Amino acid sequence: MKWDEIGEQPCSIARTLSVIGDRWTMLIIRNAFMGMRRFDDFQQHLGVTRHVLSDRLKRLVEHEILVKVPYVERQERFEYKLTEKGLELYPLMLSMANWADKWMDQGLGKPVEYIHKNCAKTFQPVVVCSECGEELHAKQVKPHFTPVYYQYIQAQQNLKQA
Repeated sequence: MKWDEIGEQPCSIARTLSVIGDRWTMLIIRNAFMGMRRFDDFQQHLGVTRHVLSDRLKRLVEHEILVKVPYVERQERFEYKLTEKGLELYPLMLSMANWADKWMDQGLGKPVEYIHKNCAKTFQPVVVCSECGEELHAKQVKPHFTPVYYQYIQAQQNLKQA
C-alpha cells in the first residue's frame, strides 16, 4: 500500500495518520496549541523550509484542523487558528507528551508541565472509559471489528481477484 492511500483503510489510526502523520505537521499542531498563529513564527520556531511549512499548513486547512484568518487585510497576511476539529487533537498531544516524558526524557525530566486551570495543579493525562469512568489500560481493552472493517476486507479481496 502506498502512503497516500493509507487514509482509505477502515482503520481510525491510519485515517488520522493520513492527515497528521508526519513530524512537521505534529510540530505545527503543537505550536498552535502553544498559541502560535503566524506563518513566520512557525517557520522561525520550527526551522522548517517555507515550502514544507506552506504545504503542511495548506493540508491542515484543507482538513479543517486549522482555519486561515486574515490579520492584516491590506497586506493579505493570515494567521492560523485551531478549529473545533483541531482542538479535539489535544488529548493526543498530551498523551504523546506524557509518553515521551516517561520513556524519552534522557534523565533530564519534563521540559513542560501542564497545569489544569480549574484546580491550578499539574496533572498526568489518563484515558478513561466513557461508560464507567475507570482508567483504561491496553490489556483491559478488546478491539471489536465492525461490519465496515469486513466490507473493506471483502472489497480488497475482490480487487485482487479481478
